[in-house]
This record gives sequence, C-alpha cells and structure tokens, in this order.
Amino acid sequence: MNYKMICLGAMALSMVSGVSLAAGEKGTSALDDPAKMEPFYTDASMTTLRSDDEFTAAWKALTDEDRMAMTKVCDEEAANANAANTHPEFCSSVKKLGGGSN
Repeated sequence: MNYKMICLGAMALSMVSGVSLAAGEKGTSALDDPAKMEPFYTDASMTTLRSDDEFTAAWKALTDEDRMAMTKVCDEEAANANAANTHPEFCSSVKKLGGGSN
C-alpha cells in the first residue's frame, strides 16, 4: 500500500512540476488562449468540442499565424505525449483537417 502511494505521489508531482516548468519556460501555449479556443467548444468549461462542420468553420476563421501556432503546439503534444497534455481531442481534430506533421 505504501509503495503504491509513493509511486502515485511521485507521478502526480512530476506531472504538476512538468506543467509548471513548461509554462515557465515559454509562457502559455497557443491553445491556452480562451478567446481563440472558445469557438471550438460548446461549453464554457471547454470540454465538449463542436461538430466537425462547426470546428472546420472556426478553424478556417483563424489567421494563418494562429493556425500555425496551434498546429505547432499540437505537434509538440504528440511528440511529447504524457498525462499533462490538455488538448488531445482538439489536436486530433486539427490533425484531421490536415494540420500537424504526424
């Protein structure tokens, strides 16, 4: 029992510190801007993505720079897959639209 608690504690600590270190090095990612992300979600908590057609329309409404920045973050999340990745569904939809190198 103690071994499990130590392992879970270490994992939780590494996830929390990893997220804070990543934010500290680069600031917030392109996917952390609520104003840019809101059109892709149906709810205020940004947990439910819109339909494919609505998602595509919101994606096309972005500037080229915003699309490139979001695609880059999704590529980074895919390359460094771990529990701290916070946008797997969004990035999956971006990849379906042709964004991303993977």
